[in-house]
Amino acid sequence: MAHIKRTDPGSILSRAVEFHGFVYVQGVTAKDLSKDIKGQTADVLAQIDEILEIHGTDKTRLLQAQIWVKDIKDRGAMNEVWTPWLPKDGAPARACVQAALADPRILVEIMVTACK
Repeated sequence: MAHIKRTDPGSILSRAVEFHGFVYVQGVTAKDLSKDIKGQTADVLAQIDEILEIHGTDKTRLLQAQIWVKDIKDRGAMNEVWTPWLPKDGAPARACVQAALADPRILVEIMVTACK
């Protein structure tokens, strides 16, 4: 039976789950919710880098991203941080939608899947 590796499992979610060479990262939000959309996006992407590194992979191996923004008008500003973070010719399949998030101070939440 294949091994499932869970990073920081809790009662309702794990920070990431690895199975058969795929890494499924939780929806990540900024640690500092006082930042604007660009600051929160940078914070989230740094956390994603850390999680992927724990699992022996990185953003060059991204397959899919799901992005939720509090206000779709912030999509452009979020992309100003997202786009340079991506490796050249390495953009994943992606969705970006406006959503009511768990805390009104959260401006962006990003969830990714990568392979090893």
